[in-house]
Amino acid sequence: MGVETTPTRERVNLLKVPIDIVAPDQLGPVVYQLLATGKGQNIVLLSLWDLLRARRNREYRHYVQNAALVIPISKSIISGIRFLLDKKAVRYMPFDFVINLLTILESRELTSYLLGGSKRVLAKTEKNIRETFPRLRIVGRFPGSFRRYQEAAIIEAIRRASPSLLLAGKGIRGGEWWIPRNEEQLGSGLRLWCSDLFEVFAEQKKHPSRATFDHGLEWIGYCFQSPLKFFRFFPYIYYNLLLLVYKLFKNGQNPK
Repeated sequence: MGVETTPTRERVNLLKVPIDIVAPDQLGPVVYQLLATGKGQNIVLLSLWDLLRARRNREYRHYVQNAALVIPISKSIISGIRFLLDKKAVRYMPFDFVINLLTILESRELTSYLLGGSKRVLAKTEKNIRETFPRLRIVGRFPGSFRRYQEAAIIEAIRRASPSLLLAGKGIRGGEWWIPRNEEQLGSGLRLWCSDLFEVFAEQKKHPSRATFDHGLEWIGYCFQSPLKFFRFFPYIYYNLLLLVYKLFKNGQNPK
């Protein structure tokens, strides 16, 4: 079945894409375990569309496969794991996951660096994080709209600050790709990309309600924000066909 276990989590492969099953009460031990290595570690919040992207894009697949932690955020991924592997995975709402992560870091007075968003959004984000997590030390921040010639200095600042967590959001050149393309230079600590995170922290955007998320309906709101996302219905059909084919031919492995 392609299953690798550790004392605090279980990594499974769904359609050749790795996903970690981590219970909420085990998230803290997993995070501390990763930080204890003293290495740079990427965390990926994986949606269904990201899973399909990892299957077709070599660079993104490499990024996900080498991530220290791959957290599912789509209900379809959870049902796919249950269907193919007969396992119960845990799904996290992105904003809640970040809140949990910051809480875990604050409990040991660890550090964070904020990268992305506009100057105003980032300033409001930093203020709200400092008020909510007073023992979490923010060791640096920089808005996402930096010039190319500034990039080397920003990377060096992050490396020198050596944050326990680099939080990156919209506005960075290359978007989510920025982290894997620069990971060798970023030094130690965790890195996490979450596109709308700073806008939510700055109270400019709302995250889906718990009821909406639990029913797997958060995509409806995203579609109204960007009508082209209604066409994701077709990849969703493709995903379910893939699950059926894998189930029929190889029980979760590649069909011949």
